[in-house]
Amino acid sequence: MYLTNVLLENFLIKMVLSLLIVHSLVKCDKNNEQRFQFPEFDYKETNKNELSYREFESACEQSSQCKELQPNGIQRHRCIMECISPSCYQDIYRFDELEEGEIDVRLVSFKGCFVQRLGRSRNR
Repeated sequence: MYLTNVLLENFLIKMVLSLLIVHSLVKCDKNNEQRFQFPEFDYKETNKNELSYREFESACEQSSQCKELQPNGIQRHRCIMECISPSCYQDIYRFDELEEGEIDVRLVSFKGCFVQRLGRSRNR
């Protein structure tokens, strides 16, 4: 019985130490982790900006190139974004394209880029 208790105690000590080591490694990794970086564009969510974006988005959703793709698939989403603004898509997404199930943290920057470049093209 005594030997069983000693073995159990040693096992528990090793487990606790292992967990502490793993925890400290994870904590160190989080401290060293780099923030995902991409070109950032300011975006002011106004009715005018949202309307412009939605008009382009709707037109691109109906385009023959994007319409035939799976309705909720990532390929269709990419197609629509690239259709809305090829240059913004290139700048923001091309180097690291969205993956299935990924939360699109770059969408606000994409909209900012779109509005900025749309304004430039209208001012010409």
